[in-house]
Amino acid sequence: MSSAKNQRGGAPPPKKESILELTKMIDAKVHVKCLGGRELVGTLKGYDELVNLVLDDADEFIRDSEDPNTITDKKRKLGLIVVRGTQVSLVSPEEGMEEISNPFVGAQEE
Repeated sequence: MSSAKNQRGGAPPPKKESILELTKMIDAKVHVKCLGGRELVGTLKGYDELVNLVLDDADEFIRDSEDPNTITDKKRKLGLIVVRGTQVSLVSPEEGMEEISNPFVGAQEE
């Protein structure tokens, strides 16, 4: 049998580069937002092309019991964890990040 490489008539297509630059954040504190509203903070130890993340010394922010959409300042210690890439919606460095007000909230229709 001939391989798929030979059937295409040449070398395999070049591997696409990821637009994520998580390599720069290895061994740095990162803030991860997941689908469903979970938020985590930990040291990024590794990742793969599916954006599965390995976080060490991870903490999960606890949600408000009265309003599940509100994150409190309380944290739950998780330790070493793996976050599935299908659940990750945002990865950002912990240092140098500041929260800004949403300019679209409270805008009146004219």
